[in-house]
Amino acid sequence: MPNSVYIHIPFCKSKCKYCSFVSYVTDDEHDAYIRALLREINFFYRGETLKTLYFGGGTPSLLSIKDVEKVINNFIIIPDFCEITFEMNPDDSDKGYLKRLRELGVNRISLGSQTFDDNILEEIGRRHNSKQIIDAVEDIKSAGFNNISLDLIYGLPGQTMDILNKDLETVTQLGIQHVSTYGLKIEHPSYYASNLPENLPDDDTQADMYLRVNEFLESHGYMRYEISNFAKPKFESKHNLNYWNNKEYYGFGAAAHGYRYGVRYSNRAELEDYIRHPIKKATEHYVTPKEKFEEEIFLGFRKEAGINTESIKKKYYVDFDEKFKPVIEKYSPEYIEKTAEGYKLTLKGVLLSNQILAEFIEG
Repeated sequence: MPNSVYIHIPFCKSKCKYCSFVSYVTDDEHDAYIRALLREINFFYRGETLKTLYFGGGTPSLLSIKDVEKVINNFIIIPDFCEITFEMNPDDSDKGYLKRLRELGVNRISLGSQTFDDNILEEIGRRHNSKQIIDAVEDIKSAGFNNISLDLIYGLPGQTMDILNKDLETVTQLGIQHVSTYGLKIEHPSYYASNLPENLPDDDTQADMYLRVNEFLESHGYMRYEISNFAKPKFESKHNLNYWNNKEYYGFGAAAHGYRYGVRYSNRAELEDYIRHPIKKATEHYVTPKEKFEEEIFLGFRKEAGINTESIKKKYYVDFDEKFKPVIEKYSPEYIEKTAEGYKLTLKGVLLSNQILAEFIEG
């Protein structure tokens, strides 16, 4: 039974050069989109009490407070029980808007900062500068939020280890509770996919940057609980943990993905197509027991806690140690570490995670 909801808001003021997400630069379709979104929610949502609600995008902070309220009011939410996350960009920061979000029950803000280097921000097409990030954090705090996440990207054009270190120092000085860090991946249909920058850090440098992120953040009290995510104690993202724990969730909005009652699905990505047919899915797939078992392994190894072999045995009747003995022996202890509950990837193992996980899935 899904107790988590993802809402996709596919609107942006402009398109960043690295972005391959489904988003549209338009002001004309907001009202029609909200009507379609509410229609989809009312058709599929079965009245479960939510544990998490996540507004992602795109840029959710382009919505009016009235529209945010319309969406939230469609769900059964117990105040302070449900984690409600709202993504926003620093240049959208407004104290009045933030206070109204807090009054509506939003209790977590995810801020798309990416870097604090103004030259790189301009190069990658971000609309804000470093001062606006810092000001936005102060606005968010003054509005009553004490659960703030920042996004950082490493491996950006022209980014050096010194620049990354300055980014990390600034993050820790801001007193935020959660950091999401992602290595730059250039994928279609982003601008960079057909206009590759010349000054990108190479793969080895990007790997060194990832190791530096881990070392720095953990030395400042942030614990890595998933490959790309770090949090102060008790500030892990409950919504994202729902994904990594292989639990079900609703996905509403254009191009949203969901997993409900054993079926994984995706919505139509084209804006006009979704607005006309919000009920019709682009894809639907019943997850077989074998696929669910493979997902349990793949998602479990993303977490710092790793996989629980006893839980796997109860769910799937599989002796993990026996089934995967050759793979475990091949990569232990340098890349795979034994835990009290099962196994997890070491930090070096994370860098080889795609290769290692492929062998588990093939096994």
